[in-house]
Amino acid sequence: MYVCLTDSAGEVLVHKNLKTSPQALMRVIEPYREDLAIAVECVFVWYWIADFCARLGITFVLGHALYMKAIHGGKVKNDRIDSEKIAALLRSGMLPEAFAYPSEMRSTRDLLRRKLYLTRKHAEIQAHIQNVRYQYNMPSFEKRIDRVSNREGISALFADPMATASVEVDSRLLDALHEQTLYIERQLSEQVPHHDPVAVQLLRTIPGIGKTLTMVIVYEVQDIGRFPRVGNFISYSRLVKCSHESAGKKTTGRNSKIGNVHLKWAFSEAACLFLRANERGQAWHQKLVSKYAKAKALSIIAQRLGRVAYTILKKRTAFDAHRFYESLS
Repeated sequence: MYVCLTDSAGEVLVHKNLKTSPQALMRVIEPYREDLAIAVECVFVWYWIADFCARLGITFVLGHALYMKAIHGGKVKNDRIDSEKIAALLRSGMLPEAFAYPSEMRSTRDLLRRKLYLTRKHAEIQAHIQNVRYQYNMPSFEKRIDRVSNREGISALFADPMATASVEVDSRLLDALHEQTLYIERQLSEQVPHHDPVAVQLLRTIPGIGKTLTMVIVYEVQDIGRFPRVGNFISYSRLVKCSHESAGKKTTGRNSKIGNVHLKWAFSEAACLFLRANERGQAWHQKLVSKYAKAKALSIIAQRLGRVAYTILKKRTAFDAHRFYESLS
């Protein structure tokens, strides 16, 4: 890791490459411990430095990587230059900050993200089995192959031995992923109630938001108080597009990756589930489709559900269906 220490006047005191260890960092900062702040760019290895600073009572600042790139992007880039620019931004008060997720909930959130990753892989492998079926122009399977019991014997349906082997490999991977997903769910079920059981119960009152989506929202938000207004929350959740204006001309679509992709997925999924067995919701959806087309209609529903979730977490009240549909008219 490249470390750059500067004083309040901007003079560089230490600027060198170190071994990535708490002991090496401690030796460098020891003479300057008084009134020290440490800033780190928001890449995936910041956890241990944040914990290191917390143990020693040192101010820790997490820099927002995308915003920092816009500020100090230059023709030449390396770790030595980056470390000095981060120090200069911190000293000047211009370092764009990211949220440093607290350590007591961090590992649970990461395990939940891992579950979602495995679930996506599970769906990809199911799709591959279906693709092999299409390739050999075979009839549809009698039962859904996402269930373990329904996959018994499907590899034997293929005449080609290599196709049989391919499907058999996929089936074994699905079994293994299913087993690991169940293990993660057991771990999460033991941990989740200890953090914010009230928020979990309140979010479950929203149509379309079940157990998994509730956990995603609770752990990705962590503290709704860090969003002063609902606009900040839906922007962080990527439920609105960024607009840019110059000389009276407006453009959209840039900086679409700024925000939380997991909240974006959660509310987008909730928008689809919201319409299941929901006649009033389906009628509202049809009005939106006739006006905006299907894709934008679902985006509008996702944004509305994001606003509802914000209000519920902020005011600690359950979902009010009458008030919700009244606000749509």
